[in-house]
Amino acid sequence: MNKLRLGVNIDHVATLRNARGGEHPCPIRAALIAHEAGADGITAHLREDRRHIRDHDIERLKNEIPLPLNLEMAMTPEMHDIAMRMRPHAVCIVPEKREEVTTEGGLDAVRLEKELTPFVHSLQYNGSRVSLFINPDSEQIKAATRIGAHVIEIHTGKYCDLIGKARHEELARISEAAMLARALGLEVHAGHGLTFDNVAPIAAIGEIVELNIGHFIIGEAVFIGLGNAIRSMRKHMNDARNA
Repeated sequence: MNKLRLGVNIDHVATLRNARGGEHPCPIRAALIAHEAGADGITAHLREDRRHIRDHDIERLKNEIPLPLNLEMAMTPEMHDIAMRMRPHAVCIVPEKREEVTTEGGLDAVRLEKELTPFVHSLQYNGSRVSLFINPDSEQIKAATRIGAHVIEIHTGKYCDLIGKARHEELARISEAAMLARALGLEVHAGHGLTFDNVAPIAAIGEIVELNIGHFIIGEAVFIGLGNAIRSMRKHMNDARNA
């Protein structure tokens, strides 16, 4: 079995903290628990409006957590400057709209190819691995290759929202996209909306080497504890990959 890595997104621990102000619950503590529970990395999305993760959270995650930090961010000059200064292990470039509740879809790498290319190259030269968060579409994957990204993260939100035949068709698109990306030399990650109930078919796709999961894990932690939620997700992933 080729190991499937788990990146735990701790954004919504910060959402709870910010709902009331103060310092609790602490996303840094959540990242430490994730480390103890066997997570392979920590993901955090620094949004323009700082609705959950804040700048000082990123600094502490980079400096205090013994796991690689995957910084999700929009393609803006402000975020570019922060990433250049912080030099996280990885940067995942995502589309961002202030009015959205959560990321609604993949980045349009085809339309933004000219702007993305120097943006990606400067971050890579600075020492960060750069991924593009895109839909499972062959033209987007080819654009990611032309841009020079080393990694793509396939948006699984549509798969998670669908049921029955439509879900199976979307799963097939994700599988085909992952195979194309690997054939083109890209490392393949996936994430968004994954739960205990729907993660197995995604985890079974051998070309995918990392899943980034946050909202469900943090929500499940309310009932069974964060460490247990992470270990349970890991078991679902491992069982699917072994099968």
